[in-house]
Amino acid sequence: MFDFFEDLPIIYNYKKGGSVMLLGVNIDHIATLREARKSFEPDIMTAAILAQLGGADGITVHLRQDRRHIQEQDIVALKNGISVPLNVEIALEKSTVEFIRTIKPDKVCLVPENLNEITTEGGLNLLSKKIFDRTKEVVSLLKSRKIEISIFIEPDFKMIDLAKTLGADAVELNTRKYSECENVEDIEKEFNRVADSANYAHYKKRIIVNAGHGLNYENVSPITQIDEITELNIGHSIVAKSVVYGMEKAVKMMRDLIEKG
Repeated sequence: MFDFFEDLPIIYNYKKGGSVMLLGVNIDHIATLREARKSFEPDIMTAAILAQLGGADGITVHLRQDRRHIQEQDIVALKNGISVPLNVEIALEKSTVEFIRTIKPDKVCLVPENLNEITTEGGLNLLSKKIFDRTKEVVSLLKSRKIEISIFIEPDFKMIDLAKTLGADAVELNTRKYSECENVEDIEKEFNRVADSANYAHYKKRIIVNAGHGLNYENVSPITQIDEITELNIGHSIVAKSVVYGMEKAVKMMRDLIEKG
């Protein structure tokens, strides 16, 4: 008989009976600083290793089509050089998908991309037939290489249903709206959207639930109370803190907040 907890992909390290939420550290903006001068520093591998020392359970990077920060050689170096799972965020664009199939990272998160955006603006719109069909194709291509797949979506039951239909191993719920709320009523509303969606995905659809986007040291604690979430992916806030305190300490500070939750 299938046991949801025992048969989850081992890469997520989910422990039956509950466990501390995992932390994936996104180090894109280490590369942003490097690319500002087209230099060799700061070094992406050094940042990844220090993040691991600080308590990161995984390293996340986004290989954008415009290559504004992370480059192909960064993916290769991280794949061969870190001891925690590598999660690569990519759009549905053909050449990027083919590159990722070749490199074969541990996990891939499928995200939308707008070339003019500052950062990812929302979840993948699976209600669009064109996007749904292309996502289905990409999921098949990547899973044939035994890569674990998550889909970045809005906290919405219908999107969760569609992600499950596509065969994703996990969904990553977009916490941007929650993170950007400025009053108590809106914060509570958006928190409940995330919590209800996590509950639905975990118990009704039996799919792994991750979350991220805009989370920081001030707003992460309530999210850590949502037991159905397996992993948080946090980047900009940690990298920003690392400029002052160093990467290892910045990650440890976030790790401590999650563990207290």
